[in-house]
Amino acid sequence: MPAFDLPLTELVHHRPLPAEPADFDEFWHETLKEAAQPEVLVSARPVETGLRLTQTWDVTFRGFAGDPVRAWFSRPAGASEPLPAVVEFAGYGRGRGLPHERLTWVTAGYAHLLMDNRGQGDQYGNGGHTPDPHAKTPGGPGPAVRGLLAPHDYHYRRLITDAVRAVTAVRELPGVDAGRVAAAGNSQGGGLALAVAGLVPDLAAALVTAPFLCGIHRALDLTDASPYGEITAYLSVHRGSEQAAHRTLAYMEGISFARRAHAPAHFGVGLRDTVCPPSGAYAAFNRYAELSGAEPRTEIHAYPYNGHEGGDAVQVRRQLDWLHRTWEG
Repeated sequence: MPAFDLPLTELVHHRPLPAEPADFDEFWHETLKEAAQPEVLVSARPVETGLRLTQTWDVTFRGFAGDPVRAWFSRPAGASEPLPAVVEFAGYGRGRGLPHERLTWVTAGYAHLLMDNRGQGDQYGNGGHTPDPHAKTPGGPGPAVRGLLAPHDYHYRRLITDAVRAVTAVRELPGVDAGRVAAAGNSQGGGLALAVAGLVPDLAAALVTAPFLCGIHRALDLTDASPYGEITAYLSVHRGSEQAAHRTLAYMEGISFARRAHAPAHFGVGLRDTVCPPSGAYAAFNRYAELSGAEPRTEIHAYPYNGHEGGDAVQVRRQLDWLHRTWEG
């Protein structure tokens, strides 16, 4: 796919101001307040994975509305001291899969929590184990359009809340340094990591690659690839619903979360990404922390000839080096 978004010379200065609802902060304050529970952890059960160098627990924590959300929690085997933790969020349509699938962060010496995506897990990978009991509002079959016409009904209100609660949960798990917790993800996971950065003031770091839900309005005009394509397909049938849909999506806008962030952040983007157009990632990066009063260390890496895969393993290596420098000096 040829480059289709803005050229890099323009992307580095691209910082549109999103059309934020006047009650954006109140909306998320009330949403997270409703989700707060005296005890976030439900259970943490050791599991046998066949791996000798890591220990893994099957975790259940309370997410949106107190719903049980599943996750895999892993630590390097034999580690005795509290470790920094990386909370990772999976991509669109994917569940937490199997506990031995994602070993980068734990083999790098960190505690690692991989959150399941509620109501997802059936499109690729090895499945998920967290239903979404609230997915009964009008909308299409895909998560991107479930409850699209009302902010309080929308799937991503629930999923973002789960992501914030995952950070609370990991801090209560054994052997975690609660003061050093990072949020990480690619695509949908990158969008969730960015939302967490905007909603958790004491997050220690954010690792954001090819984020979904950034520059949403522009993305809907640029691409028909899923997940954005699911939204445009829905609106092509439900003519006249555009205003309601855009109002809902404005509460999920990654640029708005980025503006409120405090944590150091590392971004990655493929300039030929037709799934999550690079202008969204750059807009979030260029407005990062502008409302928080913080001046965190941030950097972004662009891959001119890559699409949604971005820098792939090269980007992961850069993340590892950056996170080590950020936490260890």
